[in-house]
Amino acid sequence: MLLATVQLIISGLTLVVFVDVILSFVLNPFHPVRRALDSVVEPMLAPIRRVLPPAGGLDFSPAVLMILIQVIGRVLVSLLGQLG
Repeated sequence: MLLATVQLIISGLTLVVFVDVILSFVLNPFHPVRRALDSVVEPMLAPIRRVLPPAGGLDFSPAVLMILIQVIGRVLVSLLGQLG
């Protein structure tokens, strides 16, 4: 049960980051949906952006965040699998 919950949270976070990136191209930054997604995603992106500046006008921090979420998720699932 706990393993499935962790996997669901990891998948959900990855999806939220992905949707936020896609909507950033089509919605106004002040749109309520964008603001809601940004309130979840921005706190996680801020530390990455401090370390990884935009390269050639492109922001790779969402891709780094999605990779980090997946890696942390796999580690957690592996640890939980060993405990249970």
